[in-house]
Amino acid sequence: MLANSNATANLAVKDLAKAKAFYEGTLGLTEVHNEGGELIVYKSGDTSINVYHSEFAGTNKATAVTWMVGDEIGNVVKALKSKGIVFEHYEMPGLTMEGDIHVGYGMKVAWFKDPDGNILNLVDR
Repeated sequence: MLANSNATANLAVKDLAKAKAFYEGTLGLTEVHNEGGELIVYKSGDTSINVYHSEFAGTNKATAVTWMVGDEIGNVVKALKSKGIVFEHYEMPGLTMEGDIHVGYGMKVAWFKDPDGNILNLVDR
């Protein structure tokens, strides 16, 4: 039923102005729609991300958005670090660390958080 429909990530934030600075200035996303201080829609590749104001911001403890960056993962991690991003380091069975990148099971993954604690990640596939 939904197999051919696009999906959109939704990220709750406390301060939309702070989120705007992060998603545009740090991550380089492009705003495509703004609902007067309650919702900003960003373009990311062929998809979109809704960043919206919510009293429940920061309560999700799981990965909220994944970007598939392919072989560029090392370069993307380096570029984000240069903009002040601090990467998360998790102890996970079967994964080892190469700098800020978790490696194992034939993949490379890096996790970081937005200003509200939403967990975001990069994967090489």
